[in-house]
Amino acid sequence: MLFFTQCFGAVLDLIHLRFQHYKAKRVFSAAGQLVCVVNPTHNLKYVSSRRAITQSTAEQGSFHPHHLPHHRHHHHHHHLRHHARPHLLHHQEAGLHATQVTPCMCPLFSCQWEGHLEVVVPHLRQIHRVDILQGAEIVFLATDMHLPAPADWIIMHSCLGHHFLLVLRKQERHEGNPQFFATMMLIGTPTQADCFTYRLELNRNHRRLKWEATPRSVLESVDSVITDGDCLVLNTSLAQLFSDNGSLAIGIAITATEVHSTEAEM
Repeated sequence: MLFFTQCFGAVLDLIHLRFQHYKAKRVFSAAGQLVCVVNPTHNLKYVSSRRAITQSTAEQGSFHPHHLPHHRHHHHHHHLRHHARPHLLHHQEAGLHATQVTPCMCPLFSCQWEGHLEVVVPHLRQIHRVDILQGAEIVFLATDMHLPAPADWIIMHSCLGHHFLLVLRKQERHEGNPQFFATMMLIGTPTQADCFTYRLELNRNHRRLKWEATPRSVLESVDSVITDGDCLVLNTSLAQLFSDNGSLAIGIAITATEVHSTEAEM
């Protein structure tokens, strides 16, 4: 009996997702955009933030043999920077971002994994099950916007030869006042991020809201982007104005800047 109940629940969930997908396709079919339905994930990073900070402090105060290779790696970089010949310093600075170990920027969990930029995408896909959409323009349909904060909606966007990370976060910066923060980040260096522009667009009931900016690099945390206010910010009433039955559709477009295009032609 339990098996049939679980199967019936799974079928209902599938029907619900199909219905959400149909509604989004009906709205955006004229533009020919690809629609992705994204379900929320409660943000355990903030729920367990104090526990993580306490654990991190305790680890820094003690010695763990299995962390030794990690510390040797960082000492190796400092050795090169201080003792290399002057004419090699500029070359090493240029490759610093590409070779440095950067923490995983997935905001869904308090993830302790660290790795190079080129393996961030496999980590997000394999460990956090983050989907990848391809195309210059897509529609990000976030469901169940009414759920309490903190919650995240996240997806990767592949276009123009790069991977971007879209994060929609519901968070209370002030108690009792939840807000929605949407930002696009490049899984690459800050220099590479400066070569692109992204646009987020909300469109419903003859109302339109656009946000256009240069993406930030994943080397910067999502928390810092929100703190700086360098993202699309919606209060609850504004989010409800553009949502449909608890789902918020965000049109996403990424373009290369003119400087990047000119360099490509040369």
